[in-house]
Amino acid sequence: MARKKKTLPILENVTITDIAAEGKSLVRIDDLVVFVPFCVPGDVVDLQIRRKKHSYAEAEVVRFHKYSSVRAVPFCEHFGICGGCKWQNLPYEEQIKAKQKQVYDQLHRIGKIELPEFLPIKGSVKTQEYRNKLDYGCCNKRWLTREEVSAGTTYSQMNAIGFHITGAFDKIYPIEKCWLMDDLHNDIRNSIRDYAYEHGLSFFDLRRQTGLLRDIIIRCSNSGEWMVIVQFHFDHSTEETLSESRSQAMALLQHVADRFPEITSLMWLDNQKCNDTIGDQEIRLYKGNDHIYLLMEDLRFKVGPKSFYQTNTEQAYHLYCVAREFAQLTGTETVYDLYTGTGTIANFVARNARKVIGIEYVPEAIEDAKVNSKENNICNTVFYAGDMKDILNDAFIAGHGRPDVIITDPPRAGMHQDVVDTILRARPKRIVYVSCNPATQARDLQLLDSQYKVVAVQPVDMFPHTPHVENVVLLVERQNAGD
Repeated sequence: MARKKKTLPILENVTITDIAAEGKSLVRIDDLVVFVPFCVPGDVVDLQIRRKKHSYAEAEVVRFHKYSSVRAVPFCEHFGICGGCKWQNLPYEEQIKAKQKQVYDQLHRIGKIELPEFLPIKGSVKTQEYRNKLDYGCCNKRWLTREEVSAGTTYSQMNAIGFHITGAFDKIYPIEKCWLMDDLHNDIRNSIRDYAYEHGLSFFDLRRQTGLLRDIIIRCSNSGEWMVIVQFHFDHSTEETLSESRSQAMALLQHVADRFPEITSLMWLDNQKCNDTIGDQEIRLYKGNDHIYLLMEDLRFKVGPKSFYQTNTEQAYHLYCVAREFAQLTGTETVYDLYTGTGTIANFVARNARKVIGIEYVPEAIEDAKVNSKENNICNTVFYAGDMKDILNDAFIAGHGRPDVIITDPPRAGMHQDVVDTILRARPKRIVYVSCNPATQARDLQLLDSQYKVVAVQPVDMFPHTPHVENVVLLVERQNAGD
C-alpha cells in the first residue's frame, strides 16, 4: 500500500523578516527557519509549508495580508514564474545591501579568518538591459503554471521559446519580453517563434530527442554588433528527412537575415547530442562574420560563438578595474592570470606589467586569448591550455619565473587544493582573487591564511535582480603586511 503523504501546515499572519540565499526571504518561527520565495522583509503572509526538515522548512505564500513598505513593483510580466530575476520585488538599493551582507556573512562564517572593513559594494551601472548574452530553449512542451493546470487551461500551441523551469527539465516557459537585454533581442526571438509557428516547424522534444528547432543564443556588443546562433536538430533518419530539415533551417535563417540587417554574425549548428552545450560542436556561418567585438577602454576583444565574456559589459569593466587596482602593478611584475578564459583580465592588465602568463582549461578560449593580444598589439602575454592543477606546478613556475602577482578568477567551485598548494609554494607578493561564489572563495581564503592576509574586500554586483554577486579580495604576504 502506498504511504499516505503527510499534510503540511499553513502558517498564518507571518511577518517575513530577512533576505536569505538563492533569492529567497526567511522567517524564524521558534527554532525553525522557513525559506520563502517571491516576498520581501515586512510582508505579512500566510505560508503553506511545502517541505520540512529538522531545522528548516520551505514554504510558499498562499495569501498576502499586508505588503511591505520595502517593496518594489516587478516590471516584468514573467516575474514569479520565470525564476531568473527573483529580486524584482526588492528595490535595487535593498538588493545591493543584501549582497554586501551575503559576502560579509560567507567570508566570516566559512572563512573564519581576520578580515578588514569591506569596501561598499559597487552597484551595477544598469539594472535593465545590462546583459550582452541570453540563451533561449525551444521545446514542444510549454510550461503550465499551477493555476493553469488547476483551471484546466489548454493551448492550441504548445511549442514555446523561453527559459527552462527549475524542476522540469523537459518544459519551457514561453517568454514574450525579457528586460535584461536590448529590446531588439525580443524582436529577433519572437520573429523566429512566429515564423516557426506559421511554417509548422517542429520544436525539440527533450525526452524523445526529436524536433528541428532546439536553442537560440543572442549576443550583442557595445560596438553595435549582434550575433545570433540558431541550434537545430536535423532528422537524420533518411536522406529525404535530412534534406527537408536542412531546407527548413536555411529558410528560417534567410528570414532572420532579411528581417534583421542589424545582425552582423548569423550562425547555426546541427546538434545531435542529448544536451544543448556547443563547446564540442561545429558551428557554421550563414551570414556576416564569425565573431563580434566588445570594447573596454582602448581594447577590442574578439568574441566568437564559443567565447566566454562577462555578460554585464559595463560592470565587467568596473570589476576588472578593481582587479587591476588591487594588483598594484608598476610595469616590472610577472603576473600569472589563473583561469584566464579568453584572456580578458590578462590583456586588460598587460600594459601595466612586465609579463602576463594566462592559464585556462579550454583550448578554444586560449586561442581567443592569443587573438585578443594580437588584435590589441600586446606582446607581453603568453597563454597555456590545460587543467590548472596539472599545468600550474613547481616545474612550470621554475620554467616561467616566480610570479610577483597572481590574479585568479576560478569557476564557482573555487580552486583545487593542488592549485592552492602551488600558489603557497610560489609565494607571490600579492594575490587578487576574483570570485563569482563568495562561499568557495571563503574556503580558499582560509587555506591561504597561513601565509597571506586579506587586506581589501570589494563586492561588485554584476547581476541586478538576482542573488548572485562577484567579490574581489586582495591578499598580501604576511611578512609584507607586518604580520
